[in-house]
Amino acid sequence: MIYVHVPFCVRKCNYCAFNSAVGSDAEKNSYVEALTREINRRADLSQVETIYFGGGTPTTLTLAQLAKIFDALTKNFHVDERAEVTIEANPSTVDENFLRGLRSLGFNRLSLGVQTFDDALLKIIGRLHDSQTALDTISTAEKFFGNVSIDLMYGLPTQTLDSLRRDVDRVKNSGVQHVSIYGLEVEPGTKFFSDGVTVDENLCADMYEFITETLPTVGFRRYEISNFAAAGFESRHNLGYWTGKKYFGFGAGAHGFDGKIRTSNIRDTSTYVKKIFAGEDVSTVEEIVTRQAAMEEFCFLGLRTVDGISASTFAKNFGAQIFDVFGSVVEKNLQRGLLAIDGDRIFLTARGMALGNEVFADFLL
Repeated sequence: MIYVHVPFCVRKCNYCAFNSAVGSDAEKNSYVEALTREINRRADLSQVETIYFGGGTPTTLTLAQLAKIFDALTKNFHVDERAEVTIEANPSTVDENFLRGLRSLGFNRLSLGVQTFDDALLKIIGRLHDSQTALDTISTAEKFFGNVSIDLMYGLPTQTLDSLRRDVDRVKNSGVQHVSIYGLEVEPGTKFFSDGVTVDENLCADMYEFITETLPTVGFRRYEISNFAAAGFESRHNLGYWTGKKYFGFGAGAHGFDGKIRTSNIRDTSTYVKKIFAGEDVSTVEEIVTRQAAMEEFCFLGLRTVDGISASTFAKNFGAQIFDVFGSVVEKNLQRGLLAIDGDRIFLTARGMALGNEVFADFLL
């Protein structure tokens, strides 16, 4: 697995706390050069089954810049010919020619930051596109990508259940294969935070219940807390994170995991570029994963998925029985109706999905 971070956007959205900013052409050129140098330095013979370009908005780069990054990856890693290769985009940053170009470069999955089809809400959250642009982009993308995902947000300022219902209706008829949902979180450093925006937790809970109950009725199976897909279109890359696979992270603020050590790159883009050009290391050790931490992560990451975790796999991986280590935690959440057991599987109930963070915290010994 490989993650590539592109920290540039056309404009910072009002809710966004990601490592992203508006960049000049010169800054983008320097960043792409630094990124390819980092990839070249870390060449590895590992088999790569998924690649994910995230941001920011990767499609603020030119096709030539994206090709340069992609070429560096394919020259330095053994990318499986059936690899899932995803790129994030905003509807306002791609047209038919650009989408055609992305497909020709080797991207075979597109993740569109739609967020909502409500034009008034799109303005409130600071998006550059309108609902018709989003629908047109989805339709055009379907010509080149047989695997299109969209993001939907709920709990937005002034958003109503009726508005969310209309969003789901649009999704149902859009032809996309995957939907990721995100409840609004007002985080420090965002415009919403400085403006004092608050979230109506009760309404947000009602919206969460509506969207998680409705999407499965219109062809999207829930396979993880926040993700829904048509059969066979689950995100292989994201599933890799939740099942503890190793991954490389390239770019400013990117994270990596080799199975034992978690690393993170310098977050500041200009510092990242300067250090790469100076031949200096941009990665630091974030955590050495102990056996206990590995057991905890196996549980709370695996429980994010609808399939949950396997008691026999836990025993195989750690040489211990899961009930000997986490028996009291499992029992507590069984009693609360947040966990259920079916044969070898332990998994979150529907109520547990809504209160997942409470369950996950219990698995931190």
